[in-house]
Amino acid sequence: MKHIVKIISLLVAISALWIGLLQSSVISPEYALMLPVYLVVSLGCYGLLMVGVGLMQFPTCPQESVLLQQDIVEAKTFLKQKGVDIGST
Repeated sequence: MKHIVKIISLLVAISALWIGLLQSSVISPEYALMLPVYLVVSLGCYGLLMVGVGLMQFPTCPQESVLLQQDIVEAKTFLKQKGVDIGST
């Protein structure tokens, strides 16, 4: 429940700032109307950047790979003993 309150309060604050910019003459109204679009595009770019960084830094686990291969071999031998055809590989 606390997380949703934080999100709603952030949205209210951003909306109040945006409405304040629309009613003032600090920036032209044409630019102020496009600010939510710029915000969404910026958040999308940030999200893509974070996914890319996460993929580049994804940890490799060679010991887990070896264990997985051993489990696969064990499963294949078990299934062959039970008479299940698992293909030629």
